[in-house]
Amino acid sequence: MSRIFSGVQPTGNLHLGNYLGAIRNFVRLQDDYECIYCAVDMHAITIWKDPAELRRNIREVAAAYLASGVDPTKSIIFAQSSVPAHAELAWIFNCIVRIGWLNRMTQFKEKAGKNRENASLGLYAYPSLMAADILAYKATHVPVGEDQKQHLELTRDIAQKFNNDYEVEMFPLVEPLILGEATRVMSLRDGSKKMSKSDPSDYSRIVLTDGRDELAKKLRKARTDADPLPEKVEDLADRPEASNLVGIYAALADISKADVLKEYAGSQFSTFKPALTELALEKFGPIGEEMKRLMADPGHVDAILKEGAERANAIAEPIIKEVKETVGFLIP
Repeated sequence: MSRIFSGVQPTGNLHLGNYLGAIRNFVRLQDDYECIYCAVDMHAITIWKDPAELRRNIREVAAAYLASGVDPTKSIIFAQSSVPAHAELAWIFNCIVRIGWLNRMTQFKEKAGKNRENASLGLYAYPSLMAADILAYKATHVPVGEDQKQHLELTRDIAQKFNNDYEVEMFPLVEPLILGEATRVMSLRDGSKKMSKSDPSDYSRIVLTDGRDELAKKLRKARTDADPLPEKVEDLADRPEASNLVGIYAALADISKADVLKEYAGSQFSTFKPALTELALEKFGPIGEEMKRLMADPGHVDAILKEGAERANAIAEPIIKEVKETVGFLIP
């Protein structure tokens, strides 16, 4: 069976984009693949985090997985830092990857902004750790959003260079899985920007634990335009906010944007927004309530993470041993 690896950063405020772009697909994939899912807490500290908040956020990611339907008896759920192979393999890959490769990574440029000299080495070397996350398990597939495709291509380059340098067939060339509508969910306040946990406006995102009133208010205030919904998807091309809301509806309903427009063509947003709100409440209400219940029982969540780490270690340890032997390290 093919093996999937993926993870979500524990940075708080898990939102609709995290769910539609990642977590929902994790649930769907677990019946057809061997799935390994983690809270990527080592990536989270590339920018300083309050330790108590980080611990809470790690549990929040695990709670989101569980509440959304990831089954810990089918899939492995754990915190990245609890498996030493991630850090060990990342260092070996740091010695494989070339500075020029990392200099081409657009996400570092976006996150570091104008203060590149003040960015951490961890933020710069993030793609090398991401490659280690995946290849520590010899994963064959990774479900990714469009913004991570470049990092996945780098993972393939690293795997190929390692295999070539040491004349082995150690690592697979991992394949991306880009699934479904609305894999890139945009801000409710600006359809040209990705929905983000870091946006200063709470009204820019739907958080998984939003209650009925909060969710309804955010969708009611979501930016739109004055025109009714069109009949054809291509007519949404120059209407980013309208396209975003139609895409969200399509993803939640498991239909295409074209199908949404068949039903709502000619409708004003005063009609469409309430329909979208009801659909979102139907899908998110149970998830938010279950997340709150799990977050109130951290011992239960921690026990699942501990068991997941043991299972992840059992896979990664022989692989990292094989890597060390290949590189030429002495194995005690």
